[in-house]
Amino acid sequence: MQVHNISQQNSVLNTFLSEIRNISIQNDRMRFRRNIERIGEILGYELSKSLNYKASSIKTPLGNSSINLIENNIVLCSVLRAGVPLHNGLLNYFDKAENAFISAYRHHKDNPKSFEIIVEYLACPNLEGKTLILADPMLATGQSMVATFEALKPFGTPKEVHLVSVIGAQHGVDFVQNSFENNSHLWIAAIDETLNDKRYIIPGLGDAGDLAFGEKLQH
Repeated sequence: MQVHNISQQNSVLNTFLSEIRNISIQNDRMRFRRNIERIGEILGYELSKSLNYKASSIKTPLGNSSINLIENNIVLCSVLRAGVPLHNGLLNYFDKAENAFISAYRHHKDNPKSFEIIVEYLACPNLEGKTLILADPMLATGQSMVATFEALKPFGTPKEVHLVSVIGAQHGVDFVQNSFENNSHLWIAAIDETLNDKRYIIPGLGDAGDLAFGEKLQH
């Protein structure tokens, strides 16, 4: 898997990252969602450079213009619920894409420090031969990404796979690198050093789903 850490080069992305991390700003839910959406737009733009293009001719009021346009058949799949703002940002740029949605959450058994990933809901078009963009804002352990991809396999084999995340831990990045094919890609806005004992990203930003949509009672 090829890892593209966009924050390695300074850009306006840094502003949006700083605001979703900042405890004095991130509790403004509308601003938090919009910043995640804007990060999705930036990651989508960077991702678009790796896609396939074909020459097209466009008729203008004064003549014809030649331009290369994306020829990939794209399916955007986001992990509910935290992935919704990120999905919207990607969809702003890939507005003709088909869409899939899947739920994946951590189920803690007796030990609060250990968990399994539970997938309950899935709506997906045919993936055979298409370009799958799988979006989940927080890449902590990487288990959710892998479990989600496994759940999608009955819908067909994509031609190529792109993972999109806002913040990841190095542990999660390493895990997906070892779990996905060499020709797949990870597009990520920032990679943090470690996880705490509850497997949350440090320094991270907290719970992206709660910050975007409010705290939940069920864990």
